[in-house]
Amino acid sequence: MNMELGVYTFAELATSGEGPAITPAQRMRNLVEEIELADQAGLDVFGVGEHHRPDFVVSSPAVALAAGAERTKDIRLTSAVSVLSSDDPIRIFQDFATLDLLSGGRAEIMAGRGSFIESFPLFGYDLDDYDDLFAEKLELLLALTKSEHVTWPGGRFTTPIDGLGVYPQPVQQPLPVWIAVGGSPNSVARAGVLGLPLAVAIIGGQPQRFAPLVDLYRNAAQQGGHDPARLPVSINSHGYVADDSKRAASEFFPAYAAMMNRIGRERGWPPITRPQFEAGRSPQGHLLVGNPEEVAEKIVAEHAIFGNDRFMLQMSVGPMDHAKVMRSIELFGTEVAPMVRRELERRADAA
Repeated sequence: MNMELGVYTFAELATSGEGPAITPAQRMRNLVEEIELADQAGLDVFGVGEHHRPDFVVSSPAVALAAGAERTKDIRLTSAVSVLSSDDPIRIFQDFATLDLLSGGRAEIMAGRGSFIESFPLFGYDLDDYDDLFAEKLELLLALTKSEHVTWPGGRFTTPIDGLGVYPQPVQQPLPVWIAVGGSPNSVARAGVLGLPLAVAIIGGQPQRFAPLVDLYRNAAQQGGHDPARLPVSINSHGYVADDSKRAASEFFPAYAAMMNRIGRERGWPPITRPQFEAGRSPQGHLLVGNPEEVAEKIVAEHAIFGNDRFMLQMSVGPMDHAKVMRSIELFGTEVAPMVRRELERRADAA
């Protein structure tokens, strides 16, 4: 069993009281270094998310990933996510086709509805159309991946296209499109019916509770005429690797709590406590924070639940020190990943 292992980030910036200030320019340079190191450490994929807020530096994942493409050789480069609902599907396709050309065929689009809403008023969309926007624009994006010349009837949010060519065309045919979900059964079922790869974000609760969503996805795929065994599933979670477990917890918790509490104030969540954090670090919890052996064991345990084909770790949750994030990426690639691959291969041989 060859499971892909990777890292994703929202390229966080420190805000008032959350750590040492860092300029957007420096954060972007740090991001490119992280992508380069992940490639050198032997990881399979690096993802960059799209946000339109002062606490995240990347609003255009394809541009940031293109900088990383020029410093890497093998690692796949994906958005995590592209907020398709408030963007133009043609431009997303063109941007990632360009990235695909620059990287020699390593680009992917991870499309999502977006868990933050800032892009909707910014680009003139109504939140009441949240789901309809995504459904229509996803249909157009998929049409773009299937043919160089596109005929499209138009809809409420898109204009008709009468056999026009869309350029540049990517190296990969088709350009991979994943659907990213946070827990919406409707989104999961839609991905399955369409036969698209699924990325599930588990950022709270026990991973075991998400198993029915993956089952729903595979059942929907089968009902849609697709072979579930041929459709990749990715599990995307918060985590951090350090040389020892206590250090991992002490380095990760302050930034993680600052970020989660800031978002929590916006959404009405109670503040996170250290006992809650430690519960999340437990074998049944959602956080993969520990030494290489602990993180590897947890990835393998979650694979037993989901049978997933990819696992991605968000390490810089909040304003993490760049050197510490780099060390975490190094450990993830050089120690965690080999342990996971050996154990999954051993289990596959035993089966």
